[in-house]
Amino acid sequence: MMMGATDTMYRDLVECQQDLIVRINPEGRLLFVNSAYSEAVGKSKEALAGSVFMPVTSERYSDVIATHMTRLFRPPFACNVEQWIQTPKGMRCFSWSAKSVLNSSANVESIVATGHDITRIKNEQRAIKKKDEELMLAIESGYQMYYTHTPDHIMMFVSPRLRALLGCSQKEGKRTWTDYLTNNPMNAAGLERTNKAIASGRREPPYRLEMSSRDGRIIRLEVNEIPLLKNGKTVSMAGSVTDVTENALVEEGLVEAEVFIPDLALSKKCIAGQSLYPVSPQKKPRGFFQSLFSRKPDE
Repeated sequence: MMMGATDTMYRDLVECQQDLIVRINPEGRLLFVNSAYSEAVGKSKEALAGSVFMPVTSERYSDVIATHMTRLFRPPFACNVEQWIQTPKGMRCFSWSAKSVLNSSANVESIVATGHDITRIKNEQRAIKKKDEELMLAIESGYQMYYTHTPDHIMMFVSPRLRALLGCSQKEGKRTWTDYLTNNPMNAAGLERTNKAIASGRREPPYRLEMSSRDGRIIRLEVNEIPLLKNGKTVSMAGSVTDVTENALVEEGLVEAEVFIPDLALSKKCIAGQSLYPVSPQKKPRGFFQSLFSRKPDE
């Protein structure tokens, strides 16, 4: 009588579960299913008896599940897999936790598995992934490129366009952004600013860096970053960079030109409003160069 009461108790525990419970033989055929499994697939227990446990429509997906289930035949004789199956409610995703039952000879006698419906979670993950992709598309369409790094300068997030510019890939693992710096003296000033922001937790003015890509190209970047704090301590730095390589070359060219062409420096000061006298057309940079290159060789 006690045995009968125990059997009834265990049967109630199994049949009243919302999660799916199955028992399969080593060949993968169903020996037992609870009512939740029967309702989920829309078939009677009698019709399911002896059928293949994981019918899948995709051969590739079937191979993945089969690979995971090989763990059931070696220690620790357990595995977790996800399975999309067709149900009366449409395609549903179940997360299965399986454990092997061993006989006295330590061989697999059967496998017991419980399945939990995670369709809602999967759909939410897909929606989040889609939003992330849309956000990344919006971010990548602008001039700025984005990144985050730890206080130790290890790169955490690097936007795809910035990775492409530097020639680095996600598969390289964690690297410091300082690996890409050249020996240009301006980099020392930039590194000092970011270290100061990390130490103080306060934003520093924008600065410029010179970096070398993996293929040897020299790149000038304008950096605008801010420390991210937790309990008053900097935990990471987040910022944006703009490629100013061409602008930097033009600026350096103008500086060099001013050394050899004094009138050009005067024209720039007048245009900037540093003179009360009107600037004649020939004194503007464009007009100056036009007059310079239109002169005769002996002039």
